[in-house]
Amino acid sequence: MLVKRWRERRRRSQLDVSLAADLSTRHLSYIETGRSTPSPEMIERICDELDVPLRERNRFHLAAGFAPAHPERPFADLGAARQAVDAVLTGMEPNPAVAVNVCWDMLAANDAMLAFLDGLPDELGRAPVNILRATLHPDGLAPQVRNLGQWRSHVLRRVRRQLERTAADGLGELLAELEGYGDGEVPSEDADHDLVVPLQLATPYGDLSLLYAATVFGSPRDVTLDEIAIETFFPADAATGRLLRALADARG
Repeated sequence: MLVKRWRERRRRSQLDVSLAADLSTRHLSYIETGRSTPSPEMIERICDELDVPLRERNRFHLAAGFAPAHPERPFADLGAARQAVDAVLTGMEPNPAVAVNVCWDMLAANDAMLAFLDGLPDELGRAPVNILRATLHPDGLAPQVRNLGQWRSHVLRRVRRQLERTAADGLGELLAELEGYGDGEVPSEDADHDLVVPLQLATPYGDLSLLYAATVFGSPRDVTLDEIAIETFFPADAATGRLLRALADARG
């Protein structure tokens, strides 16, 4: 059933997947109905074609009676990968950057990002800080977001796409919570027709206009690493760039 569920999630036919994974349509049908048990190698071939996240792949292996194929280590124990995350975060200064897991819980952040999160109420600032909750909650940064309706709509669309792609545990509950904030979404036709949606944030030192980019690890083999993304906010205009540098100088 797991194979069928993910095949339908990816909107792929049995014929399409069987050809791509180099097996017969009958064999794939038997795997989907439980009449045939796939080998670990076959599981990986099918999962490759369906772009199944590593955490879900382990469930495929367990359902077939095998041990999980992909390890899951704590973030602190990722060795060189953890050092790479820290190097990226530090290298992004004075731009705010944060490493998050699949449910947007903060794993690490640079000084610029921590400065933005400083002052959150206890219920939002207690570890692990959820970046989306901290940004959109009425008691968080939401009152400072100049384009809150537009930004909230953009975030909700992004989380829905992420949930469709990953089916990650806890992400649906987070989405439902975020959808409960505010008074609805701004339709895309009412939003500014920029190339990307900026985060327009008011601060005591002046307004910031920020664009973001996401960085992920290529070809991860660990579940934790597979779910890590580094979100970096870059200045959308010269004034924001000057203000970020000035704030970094003040912290230094």
